[in-house]
Amino acid sequence: MSLKTRNKVEAGFNMSSMTDLVFLLLIFFMITSTLISPNALDLLLPKSSAQTDKKASVSVSITEDLVFAVDKQIVTLDNLSMVLNQKLAGEKEPTISLHADKKVPIEYVVDVMDIARKNHYRVILATSPK
Repeated sequence: MSLKTRNKVEAGFNMSSMTDLVFLLLIFFMITSTLISPNALDLLLPKSSAQTDKKASVSVSITEDLVFAVDKQIVTLDNLSMVLNQKLAGEKEPTISLHADKKVPIEYVVDVMDIARKNHYRVILATSPK
């Protein structure tokens, strides 16, 4: 006597749930990739015709050869913070006018701006007139 079972196991695989999952992941990555902004941009710094009303207390200059000067006094980057603290002691609103040559890497400009931020100085970035 032969007994037959009602439930048969199929050898195939249903891919519909897998394709739904892949499609949702694709949409997720497409949306999140548009929200990410790049860390570095190629910038051409513009010339400016704008004037500021604020008078700078001290002028910091960076030459093409990476020589730092505070009011024409040559200093090193390591001593810059100390010299600025001495020059701006007692000022109500200490302000730095930053003059950087076009060929100076931006990291040195950011270093000076970071020193100003740590000491709560205002910074005016000098530009060439149009």
